[in-house]
Amino acid sequence: MKKLLLGAVALGAIAATPAAAQTSESHYAGNGNLPFVGNVQYTLTNPGGFGTFLGNAGVALEVGTHYTAEADAPANTTTATPTVDVVFTLTGSVTRDCSFYAGNDAGAQNIDFGVIGVRTGNNENVNDAFEMVGPAVAEIETLTAGCNFNNEVEIEKDNVDGMVNLAAGGYDTNEFQANIPYSVTANWTGVALNAVTTGSPQTLSVSTSEASKLLQQGAWRSAMSIAIVAPAIQDTGLVAGTYTGTTTLTLRAL
Repeated sequence: MKKLLLGAVALGAIAATPAAAQTSESHYAGNGNLPFVGNVQYTLTNPGGFGTFLGNAGVALEVGTHYTAEADAPANTTTATPTVDVVFTLTGSVTRDCSFYAGNDAGAQNIDFGVIGVRTGNNENVNDAFEMVGPAVAEIETLTAGCNFNNEVEIEKDNVDGMVNLAAGGYDTNEFQANIPYSVTANWTGVALNAVTTGSPQTLSVSTSEASKLLQQGAWRSAMSIAIVAPAIQDTGLVAGTYTGTTTLTLRAL
């Protein structure tokens, strides 16, 4: 039982050891009397050639014994790799997008100042008659605006003169005008172009004398407020009629 146990341990060691040497053992031993020679004692361990011949001769003459052990197993199909790294490359894409909630229909984007008050009293000084009583102001706010990539915010008026009366008729240009200049200012929370940082207040303003302006920045999302202010015109009167103008706010992913 002890020899069988040792044999099992040896086999386990072979199985657990990569590229282990394969067993090939041949052992001879003898003890006996040979004619004309006398008593002979011998051991041969893995003899080659002539030693094997002598060992087999001793077995044939019945004065010796022979022990063999052979083990064989096929080799690895490829070179063993004790450590294997498998790299998985993960890919996906997110489309560039800009969003601005501007109400549920186009009507929400029509900004009507109603009657823009002018001084109509017959007791007004001639230098004040028909001038604007005060500024015309519009406040627009959305709680959802932004872009998910580097982008630019642009504000553009259709006319640098502001709101224009397209059917003003004739008038004394020294005393009247048919346009109402206005400024546009947008405020939101964002970051500078290519900046990876926390957001901070951002402002883009187009003055009464400017037609457009833009600001490039990194990805952002926040509320946005837009103020449109037409300052009261104090030097000239306004020709009666309808004053119109459009302002376009563009959020454009770069």
